[in-house]
Amino acid sequence: MSRVEVRDLTVVRGTRTVLSGVGLAVGGGDWLAVIGANGAGKSTLLKALAGVLPYSGEVLVDGTPVRALKPRERARLLAYAPQSPVLPADMTVFDYTLLGRTPYISHLGRESRRDREVTASVLERLGLSSFASRLLGHLSGGERQRVVLARALTQQAPVLLLDEPTTALDLGHQQQVLELVDRLRLADGLTVVTTLHDLSLAGQYADSMMLVAGGGAAASGVPADVLTEKLIAEHFDARVRVVTGAGGRPEVHLERPCT
Repeated sequence: MSRVEVRDLTVVRGTRTVLSGVGLAVGGGDWLAVIGANGAGKSTLLKALAGVLPYSGEVLVDGTPVRALKPRERARLLAYAPQSPVLPADMTVFDYTLLGRTPYISHLGRESRRDREVTASVLERLGLSSFASRLLGHLSGGERQRVVLARALTQQAPVLLLDEPTTALDLGHQQQVLELVDRLRLADGLTVVTTLHDLSLAGQYADSMMLVAGGGAAASGVPADVLTEKLIAEHFDARVRVVTGAGGRPEVHLERPCT
């Protein structure tokens, strides 16, 4: 299990400072959900952690500065699944998932038997073995999300970064994807950092949460400390009622204004 620590992270895009002085810590095997209003910088934070965007500050995995690593070394520590990945319609599920083994394949080499075995094993665990030869263009939304997750898992990295893994999914598929992530996290000891749009879902699955607003961390802690009516009203401009649900976790319910 790998611990993730971020110190004084700042990201500037063009002339705009999107994030400034952000710090966070995620214990090995824990799940951190990053929440915030649209445009707050949630996806930017994950991209910086993954090394997709330049940043100042430090990102450490088990005390090792990620910035000092070569891209292939970093990809063996951090697996990143973007919110809107490019899925070539004419590529098979197996070949796309196999791309996750790129950090282990030499620049002029080909995938090994081990790479193909790992890929097949991940597809089996995610219930995708029967889809291995199917073209990506023929998949449903829920199936596509599982395939994106499969590619990330084939990297066999101890840290999994997922940007809005339930985007555009109906309720049933949202639950299936998050349950799958949670089972894999517990079985493999993965450290998970996700951005999530649905506050109740975030509260149901995450061990800890961070609310991003104004370019920094407006609040952080266990879900009950972050999902409060006051904070949600202030940073989402929404009127809600927060109740304690099953297992003592917070549930967020929208309330219509009185007329």
